[in-house]
Amino acid sequence: MLTEERYQLILRILDDRNAVTVAELSQQLNISESTIRRDLNALAEMGKLKKVFGGATALQQSSGVYETNVANRACSMSEEKTAIARYAATLISDDDFVFIDAGTTTLRLIDFLSNNKATYVTNGITHGQKLIQKGLEAFIIGGRIKPLTEAVIGASGVKSLQGLNFTKAFMGTNGIDLTAGFTTPDIEEARLKETAVNNSYRTFVVADHTKFRQVCAVTFAPLKVGSIITDICPDNKFCEKTIVKEVNK
Repeated sequence: MLTEERYQLILRILDDRNAVTVAELSQQLNISESTIRRDLNALAEMGKLKKVFGGATALQQSSGVYETNVANRACSMSEEKTAIARYAATLISDDDFVFIDAGTTTLRLIDFLSNNKATYVTNGITHGQKLIQKGLEAFIIGGRIKPLTEAVIGASGVKSLQGLNFTKAFMGTNGIDLTAGFTTPDIEEARLKETAVNNSYRTFVVADHTKFRQVCAVTFAPLKVGSIITDICPDNKFCEKTIVKEVNK
């Protein structure tokens, strides 16, 4: 069997099952485990799959409605989030009316804000506290507080955004996918994000590379409506859908 044929068969199996072991591939394809390991390493280097101990997983993973809390997410990809946030802060001008979404990367964005002539609106509880501590003109929308993400969500939150016309919105996301777009696990949170994006002249989605090829339960915007600020873009196909800015740590 030719190398390219093996690659295609391995990827086809992964598409069906999302995860597979070296032993399973070896048995199914009747190929030695050492050859399978070399193939998995090569495919991982090409960005076709994710190599894990004893096997591989498909790059696109569906996380459904599962969501981790703020404390856990804040510790993940810390340096990458800081670099993304630092760059995002430079995009704000004096006359901007800015929406800052709840989220760990957007929270870090506030650390780098130096423009005290812009006006800021947020649905993040901690975000609002940080904004006023920096002496910035800030508003927080009203609505139900979601403890897991410390975000204001729900119908009241959506209503609070109606009639507000932002020049720029900085959004967080749980997933970025070529087909599903920007996604999040929570329906109510998705509707609020959708409203903020629709009411913004320009939208920037701040997300590290682990969010790519992830699909959560609810889409809040297609890729074309939001420029992505990230550390590494894993596939040029995303650049064909929207503007992607990579920043260095």
